[in-house]
Amino acid sequence: MAAELSAHHRRLAERKREAITSAATELFLERGYDGTSLARIAEAAGVSKSTLFKRFPTKAALFEAIVTESWQRDAGDTAERPQPGDLRSGLTTIGHRYADLVSQPGMTALFRIVIAELPRFPELGRMQFQLGKLPYFTSVRRYLEAEHEAGNADVPDAVSAANQFLGMIANYVLWPRMLLTDWDPAASDIHDAVEQAVQTMLARYAPTRPPA
Repeated sequence: MAAELSAHHRRLAERKREAITSAATELFLERGYDGTSLARIAEAAGVSKSTLFKRFPTKAALFEAIVTESWQRDAGDTAERPQPGDLRSGLTTIGHRYADLVSQPGMTALFRIVIAELPRFPELGRMQFQLGKLPYFTSVRRYLEAEHEAGNADVPDAVSAANQFLGMIANYVLWPRMLLTDWDPAASDIHDAVEQAVQTMLARYAPTRPPA
């Protein structure tokens, strides 16, 4: 019985946390970061102010949570990286994970909030970079380094290679959404964009083997 109650309380806590971060994201978009109070977020989320303040004593703490959760929706840096040995398979897995991640409406909203508020609140950009994009980028870089060290790829500069790969995907899946409200490519088009990015990476970084 105690275990059941504990699980029930965890589910309630998770639902409240999700309600808070969802309400905050919507209000930050609608009213701006500066124009949104924690009290207004609590009201929109349907929780008491004491509940919200206990979890997030400041707006900065709440924004940090939004950034971290947005980038970890596919498990981000904690996701198991593909094992070295098959560059095509590994890049395909990473590429589709990334495309799914940046296709999320919440990710588009997060970028729009940061871009709109950056002149007045540069700390939001630093949070987005340091807590979200950088850890995700690092996981891809480490995978490419592992493939290089194992002799399965020729990637002398994994930083540049990771930038190229993620950039090719984001340039089709994410960035047009920042300017075009009706940008909603079909799943098949996103799949093709990832496959083209993989092919480009293979053409550049597949190991050159001496003829048998």
